[in-house]
Amino acid sequence: MTASPSPSPIHVIGGGLAGSEAAWQIAQAGVPVILHEMRGVPGVKTDAHQTDGLAELVCSNSFRSDDWEHNAVGLLHAEMRALDSIIMACGDVNQVPAGGALAVDRDAFSAAVTAKLAAHPLITIVREEIAGLPPEDWDNVIVATGPLTSPALAEAILKATGEESLSFFDAIAPIVHADSIDFDIAWRQSRYDKEGPGGDAAAYVNCPMNKDQYEAFIDALLTGPKAEFKDWEHVPYFDGCLPIEVMAERGRETLRHGPMKPVGLTNPRDPLVKAYAIVQLRQDNALGTLFNMVGFQTKLKHGIQAETFRMIPGLQNAQFARLGGLHRNTYLNSPQLLDKQLRLKAMPRLRFAGQVTGVEGYVESAAMGLLTGRLAAAQALGRDLSPPPPETAMGALVEHITGGHLEGSKFQPMNINYGLLPPLEAPKVDEEGKKIPLKERGRAKKRLMSIRAMESLKAWRDAG
Repeated sequence: MTASPSPSPIHVIGGGLAGSEAAWQIAQAGVPVILHEMRGVPGVKTDAHQTDGLAELVCSNSFRSDDWEHNAVGLLHAEMRALDSIIMACGDVNQVPAGGALAVDRDAFSAAVTAKLAAHPLITIVREEIAGLPPEDWDNVIVATGPLTSPALAEAILKATGEESLSFFDAIAPIVHADSIDFDIAWRQSRYDKEGPGGDAAAYVNCPMNKDQYEAFIDALLTGPKAEFKDWEHVPYFDGCLPIEVMAERGRETLRHGPMKPVGLTNPRDPLVKAYAIVQLRQDNALGTLFNMVGFQTKLKHGIQAETFRMIPGLQNAQFARLGGLHRNTYLNSPQLLDKQLRLKAMPRLRFAGQVTGVEGYVESAAMGLLTGRLAAAQALGRDLSPPPPETAMGALVEHITGGHLEGSKFQPMNINYGLLPPLEAPKVDEEGKKIPLKERGRAKKRLMSIRAMESLKAWRDAG
């Protein structure tokens, strides 16, 4: 009996979160994969990466909430774990305290992903830049170049799609040395004392401001010199990752209702006095020596950043391991350009994964890598596989990026949220028949939606 020929290798372009996850899923399905990553090539670099490690985290070190029952990104975590995600597995092993969130030691995480991929017998890692469209004989390709697609490849994609632009801005938050934080002013507490997957209910450092301090800080943000890049002008920001000074420009109270909101936190030194605003810092590495300023992405010029952020009580002597900055993000007009298999309609041999598809966030990007890896592997093996149903978080993201936005509106990147899933009525009674108080019904509805999603996801997985 003649053995079936092994499938041709699938090519994955980009070794970030999405590309790494896609390569892992393909190899785990028994299909050879070649992972192309331009970092590591002499003279080739990006605007934001600092290493040549795979799955390097360039902005926050947080994968956000790990609560699968009541938070949509936590649900996405659970779905990915159920599908053998390398990103979630390495994240779980390298987590650092972060309240109700899953945050990781970024260097250890990247090293773990790189080691697992390099050790897999079906994965070949090639350090090279793919300048322009992939060769014609590559008939099954995943483009996972994310927010930092090389100019040559971006230009080739534009030409193939007829689009005018692929870019928008993303901004990086500063990182502070922990031993330079004044803990006579700041204190450790997670919002509402919520425990994270590591069991820590005091994972954040909180720096309080009174009204006068807040107003002076807003003035400094509004008047501080900003970095200007003429080549990048007229490119829209994504609302989920706005520079802090851009938020301040939208209204003086905006930050108090965003990253500087004081709710759910109590100053142990003065518990009866509510802070007017609070800046939070989250642990950034396993040693606990670095903390990043939560929500403080910025395009302030480096010369003014330290001076401005030292106005924050508790950070008056702060030493910065890294100041904030800008990097370019890239995404497709996916509802017009991609089919439900995340293939380019004009060139179906190309699939797209990660942030370039119009999802926003580490976990969402990795989830799209996971899905495209499975879809590409199924195609290579001659199997039919549809995306997960829209009742799942993963399926809901596919629905969004392939047509879920409002008709006539500009397509914008989107984090996972329950609003993307088919709705359910809020339950009025619990499993025991007891009446659920009105204010708790929204939370109960999220739990039901999450249970439905996990059941749908597992049925999809088992049928595939």
